[in-house]
Amino acid sequence: MTSTILDRDTVPLSPPSGEDLDRLLLIRHFELTLLRLFGEGRLNGTTHTCLGQEYVPVALRPLLDDDDYVFSNHRGHGHFLARHDEPHGLLAEIMGREGALCAGVGGSQHIYHRRFLSTGVQGESMPVAAGVALSLKRAGDGGLACVHIGDGTWGEGAVYEALNLAALWRLPLLVVVEHNGIAQSTPTTAQMSGTIAARAAAFGAAHHRTDSIDLNLIRLELAEPVRRVREEGRPTVIEFVTRRVGPHSKGDDTRSAEELTRVRAADWYVRYAAAFPEVFAAADEAQRLRMARITDEVAARPPSVWRAAP
Repeated sequence: MTSTILDRDTVPLSPPSGEDLDRLLLIRHFELTLLRLFGEGRLNGTTHTCLGQEYVPVALRPLLDDDDYVFSNHRGHGHFLARHDEPHGLLAEIMGREGALCAGVGGSQHIYHRRFLSTGVQGESMPVAAGVALSLKRAGDGGLACVHIGDGTWGEGAVYEALNLAALWRLPLLVVVEHNGIAQSTPTTAQMSGTIAARAAAFGAAHHRTDSIDLNLIRLELAEPVRRVREEGRPTVIEFVTRRVGPHSKGDDTRSAEELTRVRAADWYVRYAAAFPEVFAAADEAQRLRMARITDEVAARPPSVWRAAP
C-alpha cells in the first residue's frame, strides 16, 4: 500500500463526540510525550508509537464489552488507552515508577492488566487470543477476544495456525489488522504476496475492509461483523487501511521526505483539526496539558519495586 490519496481523504467527516476526541488526543499526546522523553534521555529501552493509527482502537471501543479480552502487540499504547483511561499507570510502567501497571517489568510492550494483554513478539498474541476465545465460547456468555496485528505479521506461522483453529472450532475471535503498508522499514508490497482478504477466505473466516477514519462511519460498518463474531462464533478479520505517521520505533523512519509529507497531510489529526477547528483546538490543548501534568507527577514518583509472590 502506498500513500496515494484515498476517497476518505476528501470525504467530509462527521462530528466526533467530546469523549472520542479526548481519547484520540490523549493517545496522540501520550505517544508524543514518549518520543520527547526518549529524546531527553529519560527513558530506556525502546518504544513503538501508534501515531496516525490512534483512531482504530477508539473506533472499536464502544463495540467491545467490559468482559471481552483485548490482545495487543509492540505498538500497543493506543490499544490500551482506548480500553482503559489509565495513562498514569501506563506511563509509570514505561518509566519504571511506583504505580506501574506491571511493577515496571513489562515496560512498553508487555502489559497484562484487566483483560488486556500485549506482547512484542510478532504474531504470538494470535494463538493466545484463540485460546481465550475458546474459553469464552465454552463459558457461553457472549464474550469475544479481539487481537490487534499488523500487515507485516502475516509472515508469522502462528497467525495461520490460530486462524485455522478459530475457523474449525467457530471461535469468537476478532482479528483487527492495522494495514499501514510498511513492516518496520519494508513496504508491504515487497514482503507480502496476495491479499489479507484472500488469506481470511482460505480459512473460511469473514473479512471486512475499511479505509475510513471517521469514527462514526467505522462503527456503523463494523457493528454487524462484530455482532456475528460475538453471537455466531464466526472468526472475522477486520482490515483497517491506515497510515503510520511516526517512525517504526523512535527515529528509524526510512521513508522519503515526499512520502512522509503525503502521509502527514492525510493524518486523522490534520483532518479533524481542519474540519472542527475550534472544538479540536480546545480539546487538543486540554489533553496536551493533561499529559504534561501526568508526566511531571509520574516522573516525581520513586522507582517501582517488583516483589515476587511468596
